[in-house]
Amino acid sequence: MQRFETAREAALALRPDRPVYGFRPSVLDADARAFLSAFRGRTAYAVKTNGEPFVLERLAKAGVDAFDVASPAEFAAARAASADAALFYMHPVKAQSDVRLALEGYGIRSLALDHEDEVAKILRIVRAQDIAPGDVTLFVRLATKGHAAYELSKKFGAAPAHAVELLQRIDRIGFRAGVTFHVGSQVEDLAAYERALGTADWVRGRSGVELAALDIGGGFPARYGQDPRRPSPPAPEVGDLVRRIESEIDAWGLGDLPLIAEPGRVIVARCLSVIVRVLLKKGQRLYINDGIWSSLSDSWTGKITLPARLIPDPARKRGARASDRLTPFRVMGATCDSVDILSRPFWLPEGVDVGDWIEIGHIGAYSLALRTRFNGFYPDEFVEVATPFEAEEGAEGFASLEPRGGVAAG
Repeated sequence: MQRFETAREAALALRPDRPVYGFRPSVLDADARAFLSAFRGRTAYAVKTNGEPFVLERLAKAGVDAFDVASPAEFAAARAASADAALFYMHPVKAQSDVRLALEGYGIRSLALDHEDEVAKILRIVRAQDIAPGDVTLFVRLATKGHAAYELSKKFGAAPAHAVELLQRIDRIGFRAGVTFHVGSQVEDLAAYERALGTADWVRGRSGVELAALDIGGGFPARYGQDPRRPSPPAPEVGDLVRRIESEIDAWGLGDLPLIAEPGRVIVARCLSVIVRVLLKKGQRLYINDGIWSSLSDSWTGKITLPARLIPDPARKRGARASDRLTPFRVMGATCDSVDILSRPFWLPEGVDVGDWIEIGHIGAYSLALRTRFNGFYPDEFVEVATPFEAEEGAEGFASLEPRGGVAAG
């Protein structure tokens, strides 16, 4: 990757007409080490959040020695980044061939499930491969309730009484038993962890099964942008958050168990930005060369407030009346799809115009994983940037909470 001190320097040097990602390795290192130092258990980074090889390799160098994986492609990506890393296969519903590959090809010995048919599926393969059940830990995933930007219990999770039955079944067969839950992505209600831990304690007590470990999943919120018109408390510092969760673990009497966590956003969100270019301005509409089918799915859902910063093109003559006052713009994506419109207006300097660039920050989580090749658009150019997004020069804009109807078409 070419290296630049700032994203502005990269934009002015490259003058890109296609989106360019700004990778900040020092930010990734800092955020990874912050979680590793805060959490007393084992950190298994959730590969689904961002599985780019350069990200996984950097995390391994920063000290991450375990990965939460959900598919053969993720097995391979994690193992390529670190040959010695532990892999936790925490997708509750798995193809039989994938289970066989996990056990035989990658030596995975920790798997999650939420139904007895998954137990039977795994048992068949364990017996066929002559693996001792006692070498395998099966984690029963609990259904949870809470408030998060993205809920993750609509598809997965066993009700408490069902979880008790599953633990007892697993124990009778001879597998080691564990309990896991996932309170959602970008958790907004930190009491969700307390409720999930209370359920885990109840399930443990009712089952009478000796647990091998407790996996508290992910959900740890990352820091994104702020709408100054609607100030809200920022996401807690990761050290404070982890201490609160660990105190609840101890309060519920679960502190004697080996602990595992599956952080994603909180580690990688801030390490990437994307530099996009304004292709057309129609009044309060900006047409850019990226969109919801590429890097900006989080802005499509409207659940994340992304920060943004204008990088004016110095080759363009700015009108005498051009202003840096922040004003809302409806942002249109690059594809021909009329759905490709960001759900939230972006507040940017009103002087923004054709040819200018906009750096959209904190897109390290899920943006790369969810981009598509729709209409032939697929951003895949990266540069390394030294300066954190927050430390760059220029007024910081943001994706607004304002509804679609709040910005005139122009």
